[in-house]
Amino acid sequence: MSISSAISNAVSGLTAASRGTEVVSANIANALTPGYARRELNLSTRSPQMGGGVHIGGVSRLINKGLLADNRLAKASLGASETTAAFHAAMEKTFGAGTERTSLVQALTDFETALTSAASRPDSEARLSGVVDAAGALVKKINDISASIQKERAKADKTISQDVTRVNDALEQVAKLNSQIVVLAAQGKDTASLVDARQAAIDEISGILPLREVPRENGQVSLFTPGGMALLDGTKPVRIGFSAAPGISAGMSVENGDLSALTFDGTPLTAAQQAMLGKGSLSANFAIRDQIAPAFQQQIDAFAREIYARFSDPALDSSLTENDPGLFTDAQHALDPDNEPGFASRIALNSLVVPDQGGQLWRLRAGINADGPGDAGESELLSRLAKAITDTRSPASSNLSDTQRSLQTLSAELSSKAATSRLTSEATALQDRSRQSGLKEALLADGVDSDKEMESLLALERAYSANAKVFQTANDMLDAILRLT
Repeated sequence: MSISSAISNAVSGLTAASRGTEVVSANIANALTPGYARRELNLSTRSPQMGGGVHIGGVSRLINKGLLADNRLAKASLGASETTAAFHAAMEKTFGAGTERTSLVQALTDFETALTSAASRPDSEARLSGVVDAAGALVKKINDISASIQKERAKADKTISQDVTRVNDALEQVAKLNSQIVVLAAQGKDTASLVDARQAAIDEISGILPLREVPRENGQVSLFTPGGMALLDGTKPVRIGFSAAPGISAGMSVENGDLSALTFDGTPLTAAQQAMLGKGSLSANFAIRDQIAPAFQQQIDAFAREIYARFSDPALDSSLTENDPGLFTDAQHALDPDNEPGFASRIALNSLVVPDQGGQLWRLRAGINADGPGDAGESELLSRLAKAITDTRSPASSNLSDTQRSLQTLSAELSSKAATSRLTSEATALQDRSRQSGLKEALLADGVDSDKEMESLLALERAYSANAKVFQTANDMLDAILRLT
């Protein structure tokens, strides 16, 4: 080997070691940077015609695309299950467990206890007042449950609006990065940093909306939902539209035009198209707003109607006619059976028995529409009112099964359903969290390993030292030759 060849080989080795050190240093520095993929220097043997040595073929960005895709889908499933679990936890807290002081079951039990106590001393205004207080607490609990359901619907609606904004911004960013990557690639420059930024932007929204990344020419990518809907195909992303409602009440829905659906470039999505979006926090919030929460509202409305129906029965209180409200009212009016939706938010204690509203306590004993207080020792009506809670009968509402049961059983079923739904949804969330965590760990294992990078750095240091020694030796040989001349 000639001295010039030795120098050429050594210089190429020094250059490769120096470039490799930069790559390893960048890997270590960005080990925890979101979207960063490990870099590796591509080296090959340089042909003898070019003086031999090491040829730097560029820097490769290493990522397991299969794991990345699976992790994104798992993240979307986790976003959906955690959103649903949080809603059911809120519902369980709202209904309360049967043993809790503030639960629906306990409110009904307190009302029954107050009626039984008043029946034993119908002449006691204190005990009659206790009935009014207990009935008022029961009404407030039902009102609060309805309000909580609508609050959760409004929360979901607001979150949808925020998520749509985030998705639109991320899609715009990915489209912009696509364009920049094409330009840099055409100039022969390294695009790895831009690809990292693009991956981080896609990962950011993968919990909101499940995405599939499809590679295109010139380093671009297209984004589709698992159902095949295109979100970005080229450099122009779809513009997703949504308008949050200023407030939500029980009767509001997409079908009657009160609530917004998603639009793609101004075109509203059908229910079938929206289902193609797959799992994610976005679809979970739509399900809460339009399906899950309304189902809970139907149940509490039906429960409120059952209370109204039992206590407005003329067979219970002979002072009532068929269309008169009894102890409970629809905002001080009779309930229209066709206007059951939202009744839980409107149910109210009849003002005729509330002294603070101009009513008289004796009406609990004599009858809601009685002409006078009657016999102060008469307890028959109070006993019938207490019995109305424990009597088993088929519900008045078609939103409940025809199974005959008491009000206590019905209230316990509603609370149990909320608790069971919470447990089921949390179990699903736990499974999704475990799967996503496992995929994330596998993805990180394929990423930057600081220990291995330090080993590579030591190897590069030895390679640099060896090439420097060759260079120094060649330089000494040239100096010796020059001295001879």
